[in-house]
Amino acid sequence: MSLATLLVLADGRLPAGGHAHSGGLEAQVAAGRVGDLDDLAGFLRGKLRTSGLVAAAFAAAACRRPGEWAALDDGIDARTPSPALRKASRAQGRALLRAGRAMWPLPSVGREAHQPTALGILARAGGLGPGEAAVAAAHGVITGAASAAVRLLGLDPYAVHGLIARLAPDCDRIATEAARRADEPVDDLPAAGAPLLDIGAEHHATWEVRLFAS
Repeated sequence: MSLATLLVLADGRLPAGGHAHSGGLEAQVAAGRVGDLDDLAGFLRGKLRTSGLVAAAFAAAACRRPGEWAALDDGIDARTPSPALRKASRAQGRALLRAGRAMWPLPSVGREAHQPTALGILARAGGLGPGEAAVAAAHGVITGAASAAVRLLGLDPYAVHGLIARLAPDCDRIATEAARRADEPVDDLPAAGAPLLDIGAEHHATWEVRLFAS
């Protein structure tokens, strides 16, 4: 494993379109559910344990099992009831693969991959394993929304990064569980849902004015 390669993959400056997405936070801020740092902490913990676990498990599986990318993508579709979230995931996957092609030789994917699948493909191309793919996925789930919170709520960026640091053990636990399940059949991989994120995403998609694409 190369720690430097993992840092490249998890770097928020990677031109993969993540800055354009709030991870569902913008809709929750508008609904009054997230308004301060404590609310953000609850949001990130919940997101990490639901969609974060799913993303980490599928990224780990995609890294481990290159012959099953299409089946894994179908599995993500089945776990993403919101059309808006499916669209956002594929848009981020497309951008991620575009960035990846500038870094490593990538195999033909054959379809527009979801973001976790694309992340697993890149991790494998960069010589990383399922555990590292899961860490990058879980880390991205919390850092993307946390970065959006600074813009949406005007929170102190130092305080937000302090929160990210406190969530690091949770992130590690989620990644460890996800990597442990990387060899499970697609239907048995985690399927934890977050209905409010799905509902919020559908409302958010109808807004004429918004800061983030999702």
